[in-house]
Amino acid sequence: MNACPGQLFFRYRNAVGPVVFLVALLIGTPTYPLGRDDLNLALDALGVCVALLGQALRIITIGYEYIERGGRDRKVYASTLVQGGVFAHCRNPLYLGNIMLAVGIALVVHSAAFYLIVLPVVGYAYVAIVAAEEVFLQGKFGDAYRDYCRRVHRWIPRWRGWSRSVAGMRFNWRRVLVKEYNTTFVLVFALTVVKFWADYRVRGPAVLPSGPALLFAFTCWLCGYACVRALKKTGYVKA
Repeated sequence: MNACPGQLFFRYRNAVGPVVFLVALLIGTPTYPLGRDDLNLALDALGVCVALLGQALRIITIGYEYIERGGRDRKVYASTLVQGGVFAHCRNPLYLGNIMLAVGIALVVHSAAFYLIVLPVVGYAYVAIVAAEEVFLQGKFGDAYRDYCRRVHRWIPRWRGWSRSVAGMRFNWRRVLVKEYNTTFVLVFALTVVKFWADYRVRGPAVLPSGPALLFAFTCWLCGYACVRALKKTGYVKA
């Protein structure tokens, strides 16, 4: 695969997802499966579980072995070939976690726009990004990277030997807090908003919580986010 689309998606990866999600929210029409509340609730539960598993994968990955995610000059870059922790079992666990987040949110919304627009775009974007990264890594690390590819799957984790992979390693909660707080808080906010939005579109304003309840929940979320962000920005908690 040509690396050019991957480099383009990598450069704008923080904007592509939100823009596509917003477009799908605006043009999509949520539905309840077969018009049944119980099936909708089951689909919501499944979506939340998938999204939380995706976030858990990201947290475990970052907690054990951090990898350069931002690139350099908005281009794919790596100074070392990371092979420890979760990277000993899956070559792209962070991207896999992101895809699971998208699938989970799509299941909660349950609209054709999310299934036909968001998921294909997100899937293609990460396939293209991974292709670009593989070209770079093979060029920089050569035989070491090719050997790594032979041992570890690109997408599907193989957890055999996990205890050996983390032997002697210590889970870094401070790094998780500093590096992953934003994604965690945004996920909680996104799941809540899309759930209320989908129910509102199907059943009307009667299903929404009261104004004071919404205000209280948002205030708690905002205070939590602000506290964690302050801990990071002041340097009180460092990775």
